[in-house]
Amino acid sequence: MKTVAFQKCINPDCGATFDVGQTLTGCKLCGDLLDIEYDWCSAAIPKSMKEFQTRWQNRRFPLDFSGVWRFRDLFPFAADAMICTIGEGQTFLQNAVCLGNHIGMWPGQLWLQYEGMNPSGSFKDNGMTAAFTHARLVGARRVACASTGNTSASLALYAASNGFQGIVFIGSGKIAFGKLAQALDYGARTLQIEGDFDTCLMRVREVATHLGLYLMNSVNPFRLEGQKSIMYRVLESLSWQPPDWIIVPGGNLGNCSAFGKAFGELKALGLIKKIPRLAVINASGASTLHQLFTAGLRWNHGHVDEAQIKAHYASLESQGIHPHTVASAIEIGRPVNLKKALRALDLMNGVTCDVSDEEILEAKALIGRFGLGCEPASAATIAGLKRLLERQIISRSDRVACVLTGHGLKDPDATVYYHTGINTKNARQPAPEATWGSRANKPIRVDDDLSAILAAIGASGDIGADAGAGYVPTALELPFVEY
Repeated sequence: MKTVAFQKCINPDCGATFDVGQTLTGCKLCGDLLDIEYDWCSAAIPKSMKEFQTRWQNRRFPLDFSGVWRFRDLFPFAADAMICTIGEGQTFLQNAVCLGNHIGMWPGQLWLQYEGMNPSGSFKDNGMTAAFTHARLVGARRVACASTGNTSASLALYAASNGFQGIVFIGSGKIAFGKLAQALDYGARTLQIEGDFDTCLMRVREVATHLGLYLMNSVNPFRLEGQKSIMYRVLESLSWQPPDWIIVPGGNLGNCSAFGKAFGELKALGLIKKIPRLAVINASGASTLHQLFTAGLRWNHGHVDEAQIKAHYASLESQGIHPHTVASAIEIGRPVNLKKALRALDLMNGVTCDVSDEEILEAKALIGRFGLGCEPASAATIAGLKRLLERQIISRSDRVACVLTGHGLKDPDATVYYHTGINTKNARQPAPEATWGSRANKPIRVDDDLSAILAAIGASGDIGADAGAGYVPTALELPFVEY
């Protein structure tokens, strides 16, 4: 297939290139990660990002209906006829005036990119549509992944919709039931491996090599090409003006890597004038990036200190430390896209931060209280934003876009436990009240008696002390975005 796209090793001392018709998850010469690059001189690039808006007028055409492939000119690696799409990317940047006010932001400056509205309920669909397109391009029929939940759900959905066999590897007890249910329902062959995500990823890569399976984890560079579109939609919602900050949870670090690549390309093509800053938020129990970044690990023009990374992993191994967090979607100790994340942090003048499980669950409850249900990993963004505001790294007046990666129903167990203290996997053993969240919305047990019900509801009309202290944004405070 003749195309303007090619695969390229990110190691500056190697820089080997490969045709997009090859199925690779690493450089064949040095083993490092690969990028998808383009001969932009031969590509049809729009003169302005505003040209993409016109495709909304052609929404009956599946590729223009997709919030990923509507921007296909910015990752032109496949012919239109090869594209696998099920209408992903119908997500929009939502202004969170009340939530922003509650945590001290100026009115109209906090925005939430809610990726939970994708077909499988998470951001993974943005990348999976691109990876499945490449799988079709190379003639693959069986696809596989290791997963903490969202990847398996998305893979299973796209496999079922496009005639592939899906195979997923999950760790023992390391997946939320809401996500596992999707993989099972969509018919993926599900293997539960003794060990955590890092173990599963190592095994699935071995099996993929032995059986010729097409690997769908974010070590696959085509996954990241689709995930770039999340930032295109953020820009579109802000009239193509970049915000001051992008905040994203950090797990396997595919999203932040894709975002850095997206903004780097747009700046080089002259389609944006400035690049926003980046904040990657780890859970404290799975904070490899934050620990290494704090210790001084940097991109260094591609010459990343491999010895520092290996020493860190060896230390974790010797101490028997494994990732552990309530935010299962980012419970990853050895992120495969670590180097690309360092590159994104370098390009976007970024920072890292880690937050505790308690902070994550409190932020999750706060996001829900102001109208959006999200999985725990998503809430790491708001928990991190609060930390960065306290440290005056982010200003109250900065325009901030936080990526909420998954729907609230992805992990209902965490929500129920927070509000009731009941462990849904062992409901007969409720936790002591001290473990309930500070914003717990506990159900009230009431006798089947009218007067008791009326008393429980109350007659004061109080909508709750947590409803933003009575704050309601005025019309003048609500953001006006002109297209």
